Amino acid sequence: MSPRTGLAAATAEVARADPAIARIIERAGPIQLPKPRQPDPFLALAEAIVYQQLAGRAAAAIWGRVVSQFPDGMTPEAVVATEEAALRGAGLSLRKAQSIKDLAARAADGTIPLDRLRRMTDEEIARRLTVVKGVGQWTAEMFLIFELRRLDVWPVLDFGVRKGWAIAHDLADLPAPKSLDAEGERFRPYRTVAAWYCWRAVSLARASEMVLPALPS
Repeated sequence: MSPRTGLAAATAEVARADPAIARIIERAGPIQLPKPRQPDPFLALAEAIVYQQLAGRAAAAIWGRVVSQFPDGMTPEAVVATEEAALRGAGLSLRKAQSIKDLAARAADGTIPLDRLRRMTDEEIARRLTVVKGVGQWTAEMFLIFELRRLDVWPVLDFGVRKGWAIAHDLADLPAPKSLDAEGERFRPYRTVAAWYCWRAVSLARASEMVLPALPS
C-alpha cells in the first residue's frame, strides 16, 4: 500500500467516525502532510525550538544564523562544544539557547536516541523529548506529526485543533483539552488525520469569513 493510498483509507475511516469532520473532508479534499523540513531528527527538533512563539520570517532568519555557526554540520556534538554566547549571538533568547544546548547534550549522551527514534512508540518518543528544557508536549506532538509522520497523534493542547473542532461541530466555545481527548478516541488509529482536518476547518472558515453551518438534526 502506498503512502497516498494509506492516507486515503485513513481519511475514509475518520469520515465514517464523525459526520461533522466528514463535511470538512469533503470541502478540504485529500490530506496533504508536508514532507519533513529537515534531514534528521536533531535538526528538526532544534529548528522547532527556534520557531517557538516567533513569526515565520523572523524565525527563519534566526535559524539560518544558528546553522551558519556550524560550517561542518550542526550535530549534537558540535552544539555541545559551542559556547552558549555564540548561539545568543545568532539571535536566540537565553531560554532557547539553553534549550538547544540541553537538546544536544541529551542527544549526545543517548537520552534521546536519534538513531532509534523512528522505531520507538509515540509515547516513548514524547517521554524522551519532554525532558529537554523548552520542549513540551505540544512540540513533541508536532515532531511526531510533521517529522515522523505518525498517524495517531491527537494534540488536544493545540489551539487550532480545538478551534477547528468547535467550528466543525458548531460549538460556541472551544472544547477543553480533557473533553477533546475523549472525543478523539473514535478516530484511533488515525487521530492525526482528524487533527489535520480540524486545522483545515479553521482555514476554510477564515477563507469564507463565516462559520460553517450546523449539522441538520
